[in-house]
Amino acid sequence: MRDAHVGPFLRTPVTIFFAVLVMALPIRAGGLTLPPEATEAMARMYDGDPEAAIVIAKKLQQSQPDHPLGFLLEAEAEWWKTYCAASEIKYGMVDAWKRGKNPEDETYLALSDKVIKLAQAQLSQSESAEMHVYAGTGYALKARLFGLRGEHHAVAHAGVWARKEFLRALQLDPDMADATAGIGLYDYYVDSFSSIVKMLGFFMGIPGGNKQEGIRQMQMGIERGVLMSVDTRFYLANNLRKYDHKYEEAITVAEPLVAQYPHNPVYLLLLGNLNAELSQRDKAAEYFHAVLNLPAIQTSCPSSSGVADADAANCATCFARARDIANSLLASPQ
Repeated sequence: MRDAHVGPFLRTPVTIFFAVLVMALPIRAGGLTLPPEATEAMARMYDGDPEAAIVIAKKLQQSQPDHPLGFLLEAEAEWWKTYCAASEIKYGMVDAWKRGKNPEDETYLALSDKVIKLAQAQLSQSESAEMHVYAGTGYALKARLFGLRGEHHAVAHAGVWARKEFLRALQLDPDMADATAGIGLYDYYVDSFSSIVKMLGFFMGIPGGNKQEGIRQMQMGIERGVLMSVDTRFYLANNLRKYDHKYEEAITVAEPLVAQYPHNPVYLLLLGNLNAELSQRDKAAEYFHAVLNLPAIQTSCPSSSGVADADAANCATCFARARDIANSLLASPQ
């Protein structure tokens, strides 16, 4: 990637991203416990079926209406639908770039607020690192949508509140790896700002960060986190590409995503894009063809020639967008 591409990224506001890790059995690490239904929802979501994850999340909401987990999972699934649908090629990279407000945003933000409200209600009864992590992820959910919409002040406000919650979780439980991952994402993004943005952040009261420490914290979240592992891996790989141009390192970080979730078009496009950056054209083409060969695309929206598949009931916007991006990258000279 050429250095001329750096400027737009360093002006991007800090956006903290929350994540979840998929396992087949109930999970406990750093004080967090997830039921089997949650792990099933995560597996579906990360393997490219957010709609199935939402069905499970809603059942969790019904069985545990006072717990934030079910609402968090629904919001996370909605986010990946939004991210995929907003993805496009810019500066030679596939990513979800800035877009305006959409009607469905209000539902997403309401879910995020619900996560925060339920976590705060639990904290008012008994303080725990777990509920501070949930509150922090609620603010992080809001921050990333505000970032997608280019609402810089709102991103900063939500990001600072997320950081506060994660720090308090670590005070209560220093081994809370998900809180460490959240702080790592914050530290990385803030330290990636341009000097001008950093100066403005100082006057706005936005705490500073350290990129290298952020990377170390993210790696800890990837290895030991429950709510932060998968998304932290994705965003670490994505950020190593965008901000640091460390494509080989980014590939190493991202490859386990496709190995574990081979039907997720977002992960396939990321790895194809990374290999294209290294002029590994054959390997990049493998990933782009894998997108086109996904069962959901082959069955519901195999062709984009003159047909508005994205609006068809049987072709999800995400898959139509992924198909078009893959075709575009295959047709473009590397």
